[in-house]
Amino acid sequence: MTKQIDFAKFSSIKIGGVHEVFILEDASDFSDDFFLIGSCNNVIVGTQPPKLMKLSKKYDYIKIENDTLKVGAATPSGKLASYCKKNNIANFEFVSHLPGTLGGLVYMNAGLKEHEIFNTLLSVTTTKGELKKKSIDYGYRCTNIKEPILEASFTLVYGYSVEKAELFKQMRANQPHEHSAGSCFKNPNGDFAGRLIEAVGLKGKRVGAMEFSTKHANFLLNHGGGVFEDAITLIKEAQKRVFDEFGISLECEVVILDERYLKTKH
Repeated sequence: MTKQIDFAKFSSIKIGGVHEVFILEDASDFSDDFFLIGSCNNVIVGTQPPKLMKLSKKYDYIKIENDTLKVGAATPSGKLASYCKKNNIANFEFVSHLPGTLGGLVYMNAGLKEHEIFNTLLSVTTTKGELKKKSIDYGYRCTNIKEPILEASFTLVYGYSVEKAELFKQMRANQPHEHSAGSCFKNPNGDFAGRLIEAVGLKGKRVGAMEFSTKHANFLLNHGGGVFEDAITLIKEAQKRVFDEFGISLECEVVILDERYLKTKH
């Protein structure tokens, strides 16, 4: 089954055209020819995207089995956060401030500072079987998981913390609320991407409807009607200026889905 998705409406940064997306109902139907997407909260879809695939609602669930929390990869982060609050489950208070679906959060080891999704992860089920945490290489906002994630299992600990939930809310208070794909670049070791972008004079820099936020320079905003080419222009300009000035290669945290861009990265 396929579905037509308008990424200018569907993605959080509101960029992209209408593209056909294959809906994965069963792991046996997966093909390496496709790129799996979630809710597109950290994705910029270009005019020449690869073949796209999305998990069906079958993978949107939360359950407790044998003192383990099991979450389907298509489960929205907000649903998981609400479930944990309602059922007094600890260690997921930060998830409500990380938009997306569970699969994407695990794939990029999403988190807020030292609070990361991998902290309580036990295993991941992919289209090719189960991966124990110890067999996965992971680090700051990255993993080496190659196959699409279908489910993740976590250590179950009770004791939801209202204080932690409030702390995470305050940590997000300085972030802009306009349409964006979240943090544009990963923070380099010992520094902050936002500081570097500001230091090279790009805070508030605008091309078309796209702009590096005046509130937090590491957020690339769409003020309405922004296009892929303008977003890429700003991303490349930031990478060039920061490298020229500081010798630091800014690595994208946003995923850029365009065949031309993907080819330059291999």
